[in-house]
Parts: sequence; structure tokens; C-alpha cells
Amino acid sequence: MKEQVIERLIRYAKIDTESNPESSTTPSTEKQFDLLKVLKAELEEIGLTEVTLDENGYLFATLPANTDKEVPTIGFLAHVDTSPDFSGKNVNPQRIDNYDGGDIQLNNELIMSPSYFPNLKNYVGQTLITTDGTTLLGADDKAGIAEIMTAMEYLVQHPEIKHGKLRVAFTPDEEIGRGPHKFDVKAFGADYAYTMDGGPLGELQFESFNAAGVKVTTRGTSVHPGSAKGKMVNAITLAIKFQNSMPADAVPEKTEGYEGFIHLMNFNGHIEEAKLSYIIRDHDREKFEAKKAHFLEVEKMVKERFGENSITVEIEDQYYNMREKIEPVKEIVDIAYKAMENLDISPIVEPVRGGTDGSQLSYMGLPTPNIFAGGENMHGKFEFVSGETMEKATEVILEIVRLFEAQGK
Repeated sequence: MKEQVIERLIRYAKIDTESNPESSTTPSTEKQFDLLKVLKAELEEIGLTEVTLDENGYLFATLPANTDKEVPTIGFLAHVDTSPDFSGKNVNPQRIDNYDGGDIQLNNELIMSPSYFPNLKNYVGQTLITTDGTTLLGADDKAGIAEIMTAMEYLVQHPEIKHGKLRVAFTPDEEIGRGPHKFDVKAFGADYAYTMDGGPLGELQFESFNAAGVKVTTRGTSVHPGSAKGKMVNAITLAIKFQNSMPADAVPEKTEGYEGFIHLMNFNGHIEEAKLSYIIRDHDREKFEAKKAHFLEVEKMVKERFGENSITVEIEDQYYNMREKIEPVKEIVDIAYKAMENLDISPIVEPVRGGTDGSQLSYMGLPTPNIFAGGENMHGKFEFVSGETMEKATEVILEIVRLFEAQGK
């Protein structure tokens, strides 16, 4: 099973599926269909039924029940896109067998060292898949895709494992917060689902951030600098003042656990106009709303001093903490927890410090916790994943399926 899931990851990783936050289409990039079409053919070849791929890049499939018991319909989901934070073009995965715990030479110029990434020490003796140092790997979330595919194939080949109806979904644009925007929950038809989109071995998450995106535009007046006194308004300076009004310690590099943050993602401009883009994240709804309110307070102060047209702040909520929707059906978390324990995996129940499609899907009527897929150092050139962890994630899917059937009536 390990070799199957590794082979799939490497094959999928080589297909460029980077999403684009500036696009208004769904999917945001046409190239996401390159992988979706491969997956569609593979699902059909494996033997799944009701395989559909719509014009928005949502791929659904069914593994019919093989039990007479009444069992909830369970879904397993992963996303095909990779983060636009780093290039996903011409990915060239590297395989390291029996990792010795030392430095990893990604290319002639770049080393990944456990002195900087101590998490590497957790994988001594295992098979690692890394980048070549020029792109991300895309284990987020092509590891999840590989795990779901391998689990479904295993179930088809082993009909002695009884299970209820299973649904599979591979979706676009998760990395830009739009994964479920056109997801048809009713057509998917699952009672509960799991995203295979977490990090290291044992992660089990049913709490997420509340999330919003913010676009700030400052506007100035350009005048020749030699005669600018009392006339010039520099939009870049206004933008800097705006950023300096944000809380200095509420940033990703200074927060962890349940601590929220405001993250400046992009800044560009000139004297006449400057643009800043932010994301706001907090697990606590009141603190989340307070962070949004702070943006509007600063906007008001800038307008009072420089005029109504000097600044525009646009805030758009992206998703909310899924805990509210999952707690009433906490048994789905308990089953995943038990599945890990049965496989001698120590569950690590912690909040998601990032996005997951389960946040939005849970509010759309499909409670969806998140399970580890294995990726480490995601969204960059030091990304890697363990073959053994991917194999364990595949086994967790199988055990969840078995446990649901065992509890059926």
C-alpha cells in the first residue's frame, strides 16, 4: 500500500494545479482540470460508480454499499489545487529511502537540514518525498488525493471489508478559500465527511479559524516633488501609516495555538494609489469581529484626516469556525479518534491554523472534520511528506469505514 500511495502522489504532483486568487472563474485556473480529468479516468478504472465532473471542477464518485446494515453515507474529500504562495510548475519530486536523519541536498545550492527543520528527526528510517528546491511539492493536498484513491481501490479489491455507501469528492480552489463555493452538498448526498488535508501523523481537527480577507486601497495626489509642499498626498505613505496601525504582535510569526492574527499578504503601489491585501484569522468569534472592526476604525481615522476618497477598506468573510456545526455530531470525531487508536496512532486533536474546506462545508450542512494527510513545511520549497505517514492515513480511512459499518443496524 505504501508504494501505491507514493506512486500516486509523485504522479499527481507533477501536474501543475496552482490556483489564482485574482481570477473570478471556478476553478480559478483551467489547469486544475488537467488533474481532475486524470482522477476521473482513474476513479472509473478502479471501479467506482456515479463518477461526475462538472464545469466548475467538482469531481464526485460513489463506492456503493456492500452491507445490509443501515450505515450513514460517508464522504472523503481532498483538493486538487496547490497554493499560489510558491510555484507549482514543473514539480520534480525527489524520493529518499531509509532517511538517515541528516541534511537533505535538494539541489546543488539548497539543503534542508534538521538543524533548521527539527521535524525531520521524526522520520528517520522512513521514505521521504521532497521537492528539488525550486517548487513546492503539492502534498497539500495531493497526498490526501492519493490516500483516498488508494483506500477506495483497496476496498474494491477487498469486498470482505463491509461498508456503507461512500462518496468521494476532489475539489478546486481550496488554497484561495473558495473550495466549497459551488459544492453541491445535496448532490453529494453524504451524511458526514472527512477532509484528508491535515499535516503530520495523528492530526485530527474539528475547530478552525474564523476567516476574512481584506483589500485596502489608499489614494493620493501626485505633484512634482519640487513644488509639492502642502499639495502632494502620497498613497504609499498612507498605506504605510495604515499598516503601522495594525497590532504589531498579532501576526503569524508571533502567534500559535488559539491565537489569532492579521497577516499582510501583499503591498504594492505608487504615489497616486497603493493596495494592500490582508487575511484575518481567529478561532474566537468575538475577537474575530474585533479585528475586523479595527480595520474600519483605522479607515475612519484616515478619512477624517485626508478626505473621504483617500482610502477604501473592503472586508469579505471567508469561513467560520466549524466546531459549532460539528459538536452536535461529535461522534464522527470520536470514530476518527478510535480509528487512529486502533492503528496505534496517537491522535493529536488541535485547532486548524489554516483553511480547510470542512469549515465552509460544515456550515453548508455537511459536518466535515479534518484528518492528517502527512505533509510538512507546506506551501514552499522545503515541503516534504513521509510515505509511511501516507500509508497510515490510508489505513485510517479504511478503519473509519469499518467502524461506521460495525455500528450500523
